[in-house]
This record gives sequence, C-alpha cells and structure tokens, in this order.
Amino acid sequence: MSDLRIVPVDGEVMLEEWRHVHNVIVPPAAMDLDGVRERSGRYRLRNAYVGDVLVGCSTVRPPEGEEAVATVIARVLPEYRQRGYGTQLYEEGLAHALVLGAGVIETCVLAANGDGVRFAVARGFVEVDRYVLDGESDLWLDLRLE
Repeated sequence: MSDLRIVPVDGEVMLEEWRHVHNVIVPPAAMDLDGVRERSGRYRLRNAYVGDVLVGCSTVRPPEGEEAVATVIARVLPEYRQRGYGTQLYEEGLAHALVLGAGVIETCVLAANGDGVRFAVARGFVEVDRYVLDGESDLWLDLRLE
C-alpha cells in the first residue's frame, strides 16, 4: 500500500497548494486564490501528500441534472506520475461521487495533457465532447466513464 495521504483542503495554505497543482497541470485555466476559495464552496477539493510533500490534488463536482452527472478530476504533478498516486486520487474521488448518488461519471482534460488523456482512457473514459472556451485557443476534452 502506498504512503499517499489524501486530505480535505482546509485553510489558506492548503488552498494555495491545491491552486499550485491545478495551475501546473492546466495553465490555460490558471486560477487565483479567490477563484479557488469560491470553487471550494461548490466542489470537494482534496490535496495529496507523500509525507509532507505535495504530489497532487483532486476535485469532485457533485451530481447534477437528470442523469446525476458528477465530475471527478485527479491531478498529479509530473515528477510524481507513474507511482499509482493518480489512481488512488481518482478512486477516492469516484467513491465519493458514488456516495453522493452519481449516475454518470465524467472528467475533463486539457487535450494537450497527453498523460491525463491516457490516464482517463485507461480507466474506461471515452470522449464525449471537445471544445475551445470563448476567447481561448486551448482544446479541452470532456470524457464519460462507460
């Protein structure tokens, strides 16, 4: 078993740590601290540590709509990938989404993040949409767990 600790984001230091991982993984969607604070009120945010070292973070957006679609996003800093941390983050987030009553699980990945796309596909996600946000140029993928 891994020594990964997945803990709720609580307080300014942990919000900043979550923001750091998010912004490293998805720089086109970089957030400021106020944006992370706002997001923490709507979504479940977790940080992942090995010892005291921050290695990743996750987001679970609660189920919405008739299909009860929940979004589970696991992010691992590049230098800590291929160690099972992403799988643990994803499985922990998935379990939480299911407890919330999710009927469908989705994730979103910056298309340029080849590691993230491969990770999602390896877990059974299939692309359902690709888009560029208004005024932006980066391609995003929405994927759904089959």
